[in-house]
Amino acid sequence: MKRVLVTGADGFIGSHLTESLVRKGFHVRALCQYNSFSSPGWIDTIETKILSQIEIVFGDIRDRQVVKNAMHNIDIVYHLAALIAIPFSFIAVESYVDTNIKGTLNILEVARDSNISRILVTSTSEVYGTAKLIPIDETHPRQPQSPYSATKIAADAIAESYHRSFGLPMTIVRPFNTYGPRQSARAIIPAIITQLLNGVKEIKLGNLKPTRDLVYVEDTIEGFQRIAITDSLIGEDVNIATEREISIEELAKELVQQINPSAIVISEDLRLRPETSEVYRLLGSAQKLLLHTGWKPEIDLNLGLKKTIDWFKKPYNLTKYKHDKYTI
Repeated sequence: MKRVLVTGADGFIGSHLTESLVRKGFHVRALCQYNSFSSPGWIDTIETKILSQIEIVFGDIRDRQVVKNAMHNIDIVYHLAALIAIPFSFIAVESYVDTNIKGTLNILEVARDSNISRILVTSTSEVYGTAKLIPIDETHPRQPQSPYSATKIAADAIAESYHRSFGLPMTIVRPFNTYGPRQSARAIIPAIITQLLNGVKEIKLGNLKPTRDLVYVEDTIEGFQRIAITDSLIGEDVNIATEREISIEELAKELVQQINPSAIVISEDLRLRPETSEVYRLLGSAQKLLLHTGWKPEIDLNLGLKKTIDWFKKPYNLTKYKHDKYTI
C-alpha cells in the first residue's frame, strides 16, 4: 500500500484528492492548517467510512519540522497547500512569499533527505498571465500579474531547480480553473451560485470580460493521479485544461438561467482587479497531458455546473457561505 501525503488536504481540491486516494486503497496522511478548533476543513464533510481511514495531522508548511514529521515514511507527496486568493495577495504579500515559496522549499528540502518516490508540486494557470499564444501550452511565457502568481512562478522555478540540481523526482502540475463542490467563496462560481440561491436579484461580480478554462474537480484530481504514476513526466510541468473557454459574463448568464432567470448581473468596482493585474484570457492546452497519460476531461461544463449547483442547494452546504459579503 503506497503511503501518500496531501498538503492542503483541508482545502477544495485537496479534500477531493484525499477522498479519492483513500477510495483507491492508498494510505493517506492529510496535512491540514493548524487551528484551535481542530477542524480539518472540508475533510470533515467526507463520509465517516472514508474519514476514519485518513491520518489527519495539523501544522503549517512554513515550519520545516512540521513538514519533516508529515513526510516521514511517505512514498508520494501531493503538495497543494498554498495561499491562493488573488485580491488578498495585494494586501498580504509577505504571507504569500512565506507560504507559497518557503512552504514549497520546505517540501523540497525534506525530500532531499527522504526516500520520496514522487513529488507533485501544484502550480496555477495564473503564472501565464493574459494569453499571448492560444491555446496556452507549457512553453508559454510566465507573467507575474499579481503577487500571488509571482510567488507561484518562484515556487515552480525552485522545484524545477531541485530536480535539475539534486535529481528530485518532481513534477509541476498546473491546473486551469478548477471548480465544483467545496470551492471557496472567493471563487467566481460559488460567488454567483450562492447569491442566486439566496434570492439576490442583482448578482455582484467584478470584470465580466475575462475568459477562463473551467475544469471540474473530478477531472482535475484524475489528472493529478495519472501524473503521479507517469515516469515520463518527472522533471516536467504539465497543464490540466479542457481546451475550451467561457467569459465570466457568459458563465454568469448560464448560472442565472439555471437558477433564477429573473436575476441580473452587475459589475461592482470593489471586485475589480487593477487593470494591469487582470488576466483577460486563459485557454489551456492539455496535449502534453493527453500524450503522456491519455487524460481527457470527462465532465463537460453543463454537467459540472449542474453537479455544483446541486451540492450548493443542500442547506448544510449553503449555510457555510456568506453570500452577502465580498470574500477576497
